[in-house]
Amino acid sequence: MARKSTKTSATKTSATKTSATKTSATKTSASKTSATKTSATKAGGAKVGASKAPAGRTARGRTAATGSLTEQAYEAIKEKVITLYFLPGQYLNEQAICELLNLGRTPVHQALQRLQVEGLVDIVPRKGVIIQPDSIGQIIEILDARLVVETEIARKAAEKAEDPDVEALQVILDHHSSGQHGGGAIDAFVECDRAFHVKISEMSRNHVLGDFAKVLHERSTRSWYLHLWQTLDTAASDRQHRHVLAAIRARDGEAAAGAMREHLMSLRERVAHLQQTAPRRGLGHGH
Repeated sequence: MARKSTKTSATKTSATKTSATKTSATKTSASKTSATKTSATKAGGAKVGASKAPAGRTARGRTAATGSLTEQAYEAIKEKVITLYFLPGQYLNEQAICELLNLGRTPVHQALQRLQVEGLVDIVPRKGVIIQPDSIGQIIEILDARLVVETEIARKAAEKAEDPDVEALQVILDHHSSGQHGGGAIDAFVECDRAFHVKISEMSRNHVLGDFAKVLHERSTRSWYLHLWQTLDTAASDRQHRHVLAAIRARDGEAAAGAMREHLMSLRERVAHLQQTAPRRGLGHGH
């Protein structure tokens, strides 16, 4: 009887251990499954830029991620301001911008602060964000600044140009000139003009001048959408661009600076003419 009792006890003990092991394995599996489902739900339901950083992520990693999202927000909002998706004088809600771009509050707010410094928007406490208008007078001031900066950039670009750079400029003009006709002429022109001037800035090998020129050019680009689209002369613009290209190809810094000056003065004269013929209240809701 004693031996039988011992076997029964051993069997019960073994069964108990087996049950405990199965229970533990089941709990562990359930725990992992739950964790996986929770992680998937958070990843799928969170907005871009709004999710929490993974465990163990460094402060530098978070800063880098925020920085890249801020740049994304900056470029997206700026493009909508320049192309008049956001109209001059329009008030915007910051949260609505976040939803439109599918980005978190921090990168959008940082992008708006940067655009405020550049004069494209104004952040008004308790009211929201207002898209800054550019009067004709302000556009002329921007063009005057471009005359100073971009003539020097063209000179440096000619002096430092390499054959691949020159060919890249040629490709930009040849590629875009074919699309500057018809209903999409303004968009094709703006794309070509931007690409051409950005490339010349890169060729100058001067990042400070290049960054300054980029901001000025983007501010003046809005004038095409606001005021100059009615008098768009793509043939004249293309001819002026090719004069700049020819001087750069010849590695003639003075000629390149002169051709760029002629190009920008032509634009300035057109804007000045609009200022003279505009109603007294001004165009573009300027002050």
